[in-house]
Amino acid sequence: MNTQEKMDSESARSMYAALFEPDSIVVIGGSNDVLKPGGRVTKNIKDNGYSGELWAVNPKTPVVLDLPTYKTVDDLPHGPDLAIVAIPSPFVIEALRALAARNTKAVIVLTSGFGEKNEKGKEVENEMVRIANEAGMCLIGPNCSGFLTKRYKGKFAGIIPRLPGKTVDFISGSGATVDYVMEYATTRGLSFGNVVNLGNSVQMGVEDLLELYDVNYGADSAKIVMLYLEAVKKPDKLLRHAVSLAQKGCSLVGIKSGVTDAGERAAASHTGAIASSDTAVEALFNKAGIIRVAHRAALVDVACVLQATKGVLPGKRACIITDAGGPGVMLSDELSRQGFELPELKEETQAKLSSVLPAEASLVNPIDALPSRSASQIAEILRILDKYEKDNLDIVTVLLGDSGMSDNAPIYETIAKAMICSTLPVIPMFSSLVTSSAKIEQFSSQGRIFFSDEVALGKALGRVSRKIIPKLVTSSHNWYDVKKIRSILDGHSGALPPAIVSQLLQTAGFRLPYQAEIFSSDRLVQECENIMFPLAMKVIGPLHKSDVGGVKLGLNSLLKTTAAWEELMQIPGAEGVVIQPMISGIEVIAGTLREGDFGQLVMFGLGGIYTEVFEDVHFNLAPLSDRESREMVVGIKSFPIIKGTRGEEGMDIDLLAENLQRLSWLVADFPQIKEIDLNPIKGKGRDLYVVDARIIVD
Repeated sequence: MNTQEKMDSESARSMYAALFEPDSIVVIGGSNDVLKPGGRVTKNIKDNGYSGELWAVNPKTPVVLDLPTYKTVDDLPHGPDLAIVAIPSPFVIEALRALAARNTKAVIVLTSGFGEKNEKGKEVENEMVRIANEAGMCLIGPNCSGFLTKRYKGKFAGIIPRLPGKTVDFISGSGATVDYVMEYATTRGLSFGNVVNLGNSVQMGVEDLLELYDVNYGADSAKIVMLYLEAVKKPDKLLRHAVSLAQKGCSLVGIKSGVTDAGERAAASHTGAIASSDTAVEALFNKAGIIRVAHRAALVDVACVLQATKGVLPGKRACIITDAGGPGVMLSDELSRQGFELPELKEETQAKLSSVLPAEASLVNPIDALPSRSASQIAEILRILDKYEKDNLDIVTVLLGDSGMSDNAPIYETIAKAMICSTLPVIPMFSSLVTSSAKIEQFSSQGRIFFSDEVALGKALGRVSRKIIPKLVTSSHNWYDVKKIRSILDGHSGALPPAIVSQLLQTAGFRLPYQAEIFSSDRLVQECENIMFPLAMKVIGPLHKSDVGGVKLGLNSLLKTTAAWEELMQIPGAEGVVIQPMISGIEVIAGTLREGDFGQLVMFGLGGIYTEVFEDVHFNLAPLSDRESREMVVGIKSFPIIKGTRGEEGMDIDLLAENLQRLSWLVADFPQIKEIDLNPIKGKGRDLYVVDARIIVD
């Protein structure tokens, strides 16, 4: 089995069943010593309700934890669906061969001391993969803590949560991260179903498990999947299955730590200089619809909002109910930063609220119910909002401390009921983690989520509000004549000459101003008669023209043009110049960069010589959809300038987006293009020109 390739559906279903729903499990290295991995994992499976056949293999112990115990794999009644290996590393290969001979479908190797240790360990890992591939066996690990599934608890270390609901699944490349996240998440009311730690991921990585999820996704599957990756080894597979899962109603939130090793980046273009080692990962997550976060707390925060909203937040209209002014103000500020609004409540709503709350209470949004609030008051506020404001709101937040003026327990129970019954999503924030600790623990122990910080709540709402349902761009196009462009590129490598660049871009449908390449002073005078002054002159030869003073603008006479020619030809490496008429208008940059296995990155931002200073740019992966290309244009901070401001005519946004999409297909169709810089694209309205361009191929 080569997991780089797409699995067939039958294999994916068979692997999923063996890993997550096995009818028989053997623990190789099962032990009565529960302080050892083999003993602990056996006990966890046995004590947590596994109903299938469970065996232990241990040649030195006749009976392990009152289970059927065998000396070797060959002695088992039949080949197990799943084997969990917890024996010293020198004996793992022998065990894998024996399991392969018994037609075992899946193996989880808990044992460490392989590739994470030294080169010899990596060689052993390669042999493990070879054995598994030849046998059509799914191999997890080595060096992992195991699996938690709805059917069995095959994990030897860390927490085994027992909350109801099982609304979240977690796929991780790190066992410690799994435990740290679950420790925190369970105190916040999140319920876990399948929790997967992949260890060294020698055969099956996060991307492969996501494929298994996708193929086997059904009505009973988790609606939220957390991801933790330390490397993205198969970006195309991650993208394909993340998009598919999102379209099936699954929300994905993930952490990618570390930096990509996509290869050495040559800063031959503005695009290459601006793109960081993490740019491709960010673009991949965006295109895949994965909500990316930077740390464990944010991972849990976003999952809590996704659970409370059932993965859908249709708008950014919020209402805040609070019993203290400060937290309401801080949440209001953060929601404003995230693009939310706090709509004014209807007069009818305010009249209803006035009959419930004291005269001192604030009936606007935020609603200040005062520290004297009671369970009945909170219940009535939530009922009124749900009845009269559901066409005016998208989310309701309830911020409560413990004033000591009433019992919080019935208030928490009231909120819990509203979280289930209200047509508007309700998310609570409880700040009194000490004075109400027992009551909050009772609340969360029933699988009810809450926040303990109002700003974290606002940020998580912002992340979920920007969630998209992605769609893969796979359709054909008619942007240009593919055969003609192929003939233009044929035989070229390195930085393309200006004439070839112009021919290529014009064939691809880009608009360029008239330009002439000049290699002699006589030709310069002749071409000046064809181009009206003022004109621009750029040196041919040096890669970064601006850095060496190789650009002269606004030349309005033959005398100045001749002087500029003589000056530019003194630059080391100068071969000639290009002259073209001056183009007025706004400047933007569009570019592409090939980024290893991630494919082609497309960049858009404010153009000109300060592009790398301001770095007001957006990246995405080629090819782009209509939506993606437009979002790249309108998403930069400088968009008001591009659109036109203070009476100055802006650029046509539809045409800009079309040019980006055209550029993305160009590099998708011709991956030999390494980098493109269109800097600047300049003009007004629909009169947009590629004024300067650089294309590098290999």
